[in-house]
Amino acid sequence: MRAKLKVTNVLQYEDEKGEVTAERLCFNAVGGDNVQRGYPSDGVDEDNTFARWTPNAELTMYIQNPNLFGKFAIDQKFYVDFTPAGDTA
Repeated sequence: MRAKLKVTNVLQYEDEKGEVTAERLCFNAVGGDNVQRGYPSDGVDEDNTFARWTPNAELTMYIQNPNLFGKFAIDQKFYVDFTPAGDTA
């Protein structure tokens, strides 16, 4: 399954020295607020297509990889693919 999500919030966590130690990234399904700005009259828009089949989705991630800090910005859009990982037991 593939979803299209956009970043809705980025919260940085800092230690006592002011250095970023983690980020919380919040994502939501695309489509909701874009409707307000208007889709083409025929309704054909990739965000609208994804919103039709996945009208509501939320994903929160906490990252601690310093190489990823500052790489995500509000309103950036991402495809998120869900592929079964199989049984590891």
